[in-house]
Amino acid sequence: MNETVRCIIDEGFEVASAKHIAERAGVTWGVIQYHFGDRAGLLAAVIDSGFDELRAQMAVVELPVGSTRERVTAMVESAWDAFSTPTSRASLEILVATRGRRDPTTDAHLRTMAGELSQLGRSVIDDPGSSRDLQAVGELLWAALRGLVLAQMVVREPIDLRRERAMLVDLITAYLDPTEPSTDRTPGNSTDT
Repeated sequence: MNETVRCIIDEGFEVASAKHIAERAGVTWGVIQYHFGDRAGLLAAVIDSGFDELRAQMAVVELPVGSTRERVTAMVESAWDAFSTPTSRASLEILVATRGRRDPTTDAHLRTMAGELSQLGRSVIDDPGSSRDLQAVGELLWAALRGLVLAQMVVREPIDLRRERAMLVDLITAYLDPTEPSTDRTPGNSTDT
């Protein structure tokens, strides 16, 4: 699985054929078939691993006691750390590349995972006294981070996405607590390092 992730990250999904993955891993395709069945099984295992990694990392997020901005910043940065791992990035590329070829069972599994992600986003920022739509906030968080990961995937060189994550913090903070001032994002005044 690790070599599949590296192959997709290094060379792209289309290059990650069964034969090429086996060659990169230094094993025969029979070994991979024994463990995963076929290429679709191997790719599904990568997706599940990426989701498990994300779920585990988000389960240990400790939000600081403090302002809404501090809590939202901790949540966004933790989610980014989880979403931008190689396994998560490879999983996203697999999902995009295979969307037209998935069977109903896989689609149902992915819908369950999407529901869990949405609930996870909500639980991280849950405020029982809030009248705000926390479900929508959780879904926005994942959608925005997926977009940032995709932006990174389409270019070869790393992109500095701190400013965009800071803007996401500003947007979510403003929605959750309209009384909290936004951060000045003018050039030269950014607090990002």
